[in-house]
Amino acid sequence: MSYQATNPLADEFELELDGPLTAYWLALLRVVTGWWFFHAGVTKLIEDGLAFGYGPAYLQQMTGTALGPIPVWMGNNLAFLIKPGVPLFETLIGLALIAGALTRLAALGGVVFMTLFWVGNAGFGHGLVNSDLMGLLLFGTMIVFGAGRYYGLDAVLEKLEFVKQRPKLRYILG
Repeated sequence: MSYQATNPLADEFELELDGPLTAYWLALLRVVTGWWFFHAGVTKLIEDGLAFGYGPAYLQQMTGTALGPIPVWMGNNLAFLIKPGVPLFETLIGLALIAGALTRLAALGGVVFMTLFWVGNAGFGHGLVNSDLMGLLLFGTMIVFGAGRYYGLDAVLEKLEFVKQRPKLRYILG
């Protein structure tokens, strides 16, 4: 890092991502976020099984939100997918993140969930920067930095000959 006396705001900055603290932090971030989603999903599975009725009901009440009639339509017409999908995918996303397997794919699923929650909450009673947006940023961070490569199974999977012969798989691993 250097310092320019003429313009201290134009300082060069270099983020060293290959240090051990980065690896520990990304692994911790991944596991804690995974636990968050796993707990949310498995709790719904225990309480409602694959018939999570609150999901469609929540969507049906989203009239006047930023997404407009889309969630209402989804709540009315896709309840057969939403009821089992929400608890199942939350659980699977959480497990994948905890294990660090298919991390980018799982985090992409988390991005979809958190985007729907964030935009769907359109009342923004807690402001635009709320817990839904923070969750969205957590999942985005895991995608960008390939958090599964740090003490996760993706680090092992990427060394397999099968993956080496199919380098595009690295887009969902990592």
